[in-house]
Amino acid sequence: MPVLHRLAVAAVSAAASVAALSVPAWAAPVPLPRPYDGEGGDRLVVTVSRSGVVADSVTYTLTCHPTGGTHPAAGEACDQLDDAMVWGRDPFAPVPPGAMCTGQYGGPATGHLRGRWAGRPVDARFSRVNGCEIARWDRFSEVLRLPGS
Repeated sequence: MPVLHRLAVAAVSAAASVAALSVPAWAAPVPLPRPYDGEGGDRLVVTVSRSGVVADSVTYTLTCHPTGGTHPAAGEACDQLDDAMVWGRDPFAPVPPGAMCTGQYGGPATGHLRGRWAGRPVDARFSRVNGCEIARWDRFSEVLRLPGS
């Protein structure tokens, strides 16, 4: 093998080795959330009210993976939460400040989710005061099941 060819192969091999060692931080693997282990897994406390008044509210517990708790439609609620999960996006995020929302009013109902989901803490409040909030509520309609519905 000619000397120049050997030098070229050695240079390419060295460059490939250096490139493999210098992985940017954004490309590093991210650990996935732990599966439900019965302690601190996917568990939410769901409080909903038709009138927005605390005295008129009902509170459910909801566990997923496995499904359980006092929620009246736990299976459907867990399925809805699983469907809402998108990698890199907080499904419980509030409507951004300054969002353009329709002026419709969906009633005084309120909801509050708190606990842990997918290994992260949740403390999300819901209302139906405008089109954006109504759409956000509807994405969690099974989770935010109103009393008697």
